[in-house]
Amino acid sequence: MDNISRRKFLKISAATISGAATLGAVGKLTESVEQFSGKIFRNGVQKIPTFCDICFWKCGVIAYIRDGKLWKLEGNPEDPLSRGRLCPRGTGGVGAHYDPDRLKSPLIRKNDRGKEEWVAVTWDEALEYIARKMQAIKSEYGAESVAMFSHGIGGNFLKHTLKAFGTHNFAAPSFAQCRGPRDVGFKLTFGEDISSPERTDIKNAKCLVFLGYHLGENMHNTQVQEFSEAIQNGASIIVVDPRFSIAASKAKYYLPIKPGTDIALLLAWMNVIVNEKLYDRDYVEKYGFGFEKFKNEISNYTPEWAYPETGIEPEIIRRTAYEMAKHKPATLVHPGRHVTWYGDDTQRSRAIALLNALLGSWGRKGGFYTPVSMDLPEYPYPPYPKPNKPKVDNPNSKYPFAIETITNGIRDATISGSPYPIKGWFVYATNLIHALPNEAETIKAIQNLDLLVVIDVIPSEIAGWADVVLPESIYLERYDDLNVEWFREPFISLRQPVVESPHDQKPNWWIAKKLAEKIGLNEYYPWENIVDYLKYRLTAGGYDFEELRTKGIIKGTPQPIYFDQGVPAEFPTPSGKIEFYSLQLAQAGFDAVPKYKKPEEAPPGYFRLLYGRAPVHSFSRTQTNRILMDMYQENEVWINHVIAERLGLKSGDYVKLKNQDGVVSNRIKIKSTNRIRPDCVYIVHGFGHNSKMLRYAYNKGASDSQLLTRYVIDPLMGGTGMNVNFVTIEVEV
Repeated sequence: MDNISRRKFLKISAATISGAATLGAVGKLTESVEQFSGKIFRNGVQKIPTFCDICFWKCGVIAYIRDGKLWKLEGNPEDPLSRGRLCPRGTGGVGAHYDPDRLKSPLIRKNDRGKEEWVAVTWDEALEYIARKMQAIKSEYGAESVAMFSHGIGGNFLKHTLKAFGTHNFAAPSFAQCRGPRDVGFKLTFGEDISSPERTDIKNAKCLVFLGYHLGENMHNTQVQEFSEAIQNGASIIVVDPRFSIAASKAKYYLPIKPGTDIALLLAWMNVIVNEKLYDRDYVEKYGFGFEKFKNEISNYTPEWAYPETGIEPEIIRRTAYEMAKHKPATLVHPGRHVTWYGDDTQRSRAIALLNALLGSWGRKGGFYTPVSMDLPEYPYPPYPKPNKPKVDNPNSKYPFAIETITNGIRDATISGSPYPIKGWFVYATNLIHALPNEAETIKAIQNLDLLVVIDVIPSEIAGWADVVLPESIYLERYDDLNVEWFREPFISLRQPVVESPHDQKPNWWIAKKLAEKIGLNEYYPWENIVDYLKYRLTAGGYDFEELRTKGIIKGTPQPIYFDQGVPAEFPTPSGKIEFYSLQLAQAGFDAVPKYKKPEEAPPGYFRLLYGRAPVHSFSRTQTNRILMDMYQENEVWINHVIAERLGLKSGDYVKLKNQDGVVSNRIKIKSTNRIRPDCVYIVHGFGHNSKMLRYAYNKGASDSQLLTRYVIDPLMGGTGMNVNFVTIEVEV
């Protein structure tokens, strides 16, 4: 082993992309990438299709290689997701390959966790260390005491290895910290969730309603393109948000709602639509269950009642309700994406589902289509061993409507040891320090582990707490599992390497396969390399690997996606219908119809902390990408201009934010604006990095995650409502 201090490590990390280690090994590039992709690199420009991984949308990409080096990225015009166009992040993916702060070799911790001091080791040494620790945990606690957190399709093979090892504790923050309440709320109503990408027919909508959904800043490529089409087609836009967002700038009606009162507005809208008989009566009568009970439940929620709660005048509530009803069923009340706000999020999402049901939009053009996919057989692996213990995250079904594993449930079990100890974490492509609320609890859980393995492309904060850090090849340098998408048209897409990894990084499939071999699970990887695996699945499904490698995508036969095209109007709920009144919620002790509960008020001198996305960054994953950081280097705190003037502040001044628990942020610039209510402030998520290995992003801007010390658990599905934190402004002297 080679001893390497953090200082030495940083010095190594500072090697520029022009160095021989990065771009000089064209022979190695040709040998490796040719072996698996069949591409021959030569002088001039070549185009290779793949798909993106800067966010989860998986847009089809055409990579341009000039003289054997990565040059630029464009959208694949054949791909239904990108439609030939990439968002700024996708175009900027070139910067991920050339990022000088990338992890370069396997590392083993040489001192206390969190000190970021490492020993650089070979892959064999790193995997041997991990295998030894895993077997020790299995021997003392059982295989189930190893858990995995992951983000994206790249985690598939690592999950496969760990399932073969004997665990079933797998979670992604995308459920309990993001879309989970939305999916549960719609499933309780229609019997199906929203899917991802969302089954929203934005381009055909005649009226679009966004509640706290920042489309245009939240840069989901297909939806942004469809939003643009809807605007060009004259769609009526209604935006409800405490902040005047990009989407709000396109709106016919902008409603600056008091934070935390969305359910009150939704109930008032439904009250108007039902009492004035503006709903789709044929649709409700044919497909609805419990409508009369639902009608009685919402009878008192008038616009006049909602006005003091929401701050939205009764006339505006009525006028926007009429606007929605006028365009039904092509009115889409968007379900949102990141919806873990206040702890009542599943009921709020259910209220959105019920409003859509009144408008008859589910299964209809301009509302929600039925996604379709292609048939592709799985690889015939041996059966996984059956775990001896139940999943650890939700003991005794405490959260009875959770439909996926709860990340914070695994964290809780790691801290408490109940219902059984969790002693090993694998963390793939997700920075849990930023993804989960209350980082102190995450660190407390980590200190109870016997093994923490982080597999990533950059040295994120969670990597700083790891026992072993494994450097992964970025998405442009590797194959991943096949993407068989559920969307408005069926297709299969391929991620393939277009350039060689510049250092000792490895693809996730290779890491997973070699680790399986170290722990004696060779029979779960009967194939020699990833291409063998891909060819088997495609051939078994009747598709051609060479065609997919050449085009990047294979499309299936178009299928019906609306009820009026022949899609069966089926609702897999207990009643077999759209559940306006939910007996299963009532039987579990919850409200059968959403009810409004007042949000907690801010302490004197404090503002509710809201957060969101920037169009050029993904979570906290892209702040080392020089191309993307050149466009947006640090976040700002939006403060109402009246408040800023009262505090003697102007745009560009630096302040610190201090939350209700005394946690103080890094310094952050003021954005004084009339585009936000005076009772809240807003910052973009993903900044304020404190990992010293992230040289370029270190201490730039403030971390919202650091300030999210409080959260409220959604009692239906276990998600963490995080818009319940308050901050005050500390002026720098």
